[in-house]
Amino acid sequence: MEPLASKIRPQTLDEFVGQDHLVGEGKPLRVAMEQQHLFSFILWGPPGVGKTTLAKIYAKALSAELYELSAVSAGKDDVRKIVAIGSLGKPKILFLDEIHRFNKAQQDYLLPHVESGALTLIGATTENPSFEVIAPLLSRCRVFVLNELSCDEMARVIDRTNMNISAAAREWLIQMANGDARQAITMLENTEKLYGAVTVSTLKETLQSKHLRYDKKGEEHYTVISAFIKSMRAGQADAALYYLARMVDAGEDPKFIARRMVIFASEDIGLANSTALVVANDVFRAVETIGYPECAINLAHGVAYLCAQKKDRRAYDGLMAAMADVKMHGNLPVPLKIRNAPTKLMKDLDYGKGYETYDKESYLPEKLKDKKYLL
Repeated sequence: MEPLASKIRPQTLDEFVGQDHLVGEGKPLRVAMEQQHLFSFILWGPPGVGKTTLAKIYAKALSAELYELSAVSAGKDDVRKIVAIGSLGKPKILFLDEIHRFNKAQQDYLLPHVESGALTLIGATTENPSFEVIAPLLSRCRVFVLNELSCDEMARVIDRTNMNISAAAREWLIQMANGDARQAITMLENTEKLYGAVTVSTLKETLQSKHLRYDKKGEEHYTVISAFIKSMRAGQADAALYYLARMVDAGEDPKFIARRMVIFASEDIGLANSTALVVANDVFRAVETIGYPECAINLAHGVAYLCAQKKDRRAYDGLMAAMADVKMHGNLPVPLKIRNAPTKLMKDLDYGKGYETYDKESYLPEKLKDKKYLL
């Protein structure tokens, strides 16, 4: 049976909700469709914000043949079969969901087909494509960043279901879904199937129901990884291992878990033990090399180690404070004494004058010379 989210999927940009910075009047994706501009691009954003829908609308607007694959289950043979299909004079678009799950060899295989124009690629990902997509492929694609839906936009999505729902239940659902339209629609559909009436009470019952499984692209994905990180931060190894087991059992991408551990090693342990970053990186490399199921042991080893370390967030906090000053003050002038002086003119202007290797005078811009970031 076709899910409700699929049944009410927008067919045109006029029906599409959200992402006005991409599909509003004069914005890049709308203009591309209006001008029939065919090109490869990647849609990067959180779950349930319209990545698949935009790909479908784009392909329809360009009268193209759309082929859909999920990188979770597809491989080079699936791409090869699509390339071999005759185009019948129409552009051939491959929509590759979760493109970050394609390994380097699979992405390398895509590259010549995208480069030659045999395929126009639309990739979708919840992960930063700078880390997950190989540079040659990324350089041939534009990247569009999608935002989670606002409360008003979520309300419009819920209204599209034409379900009888009270104002209180509607508001609760908007807050629970946290900008994820697919999750909101799925919650509504499951609640109606399980309980008939959609109320705050039945929505809460549905949220706890065993009928809803771990969704690697939905709220549970973010809830569990958050609990995992916070457990490591508190040094609670038992809790961290439990949430790790939840993710492993659900088939969560082990690189996703390991990447968060690498970030944690610098953000939370930091200067208390710089070796933690080395260990976390080694866990990431082991995960890449070994894969499931055995790499879960490497993850557990790393988690136990990271939990046991003292925590020191000074480097992270210092960076955040410096970033705040950069945003507030912009590009303040760099002191002359630490400027590079590759030409005679620059030297005549006192670039580099007075520089000493172990100078005690602040090298910060004059306006910030007394600031301390690393406390």
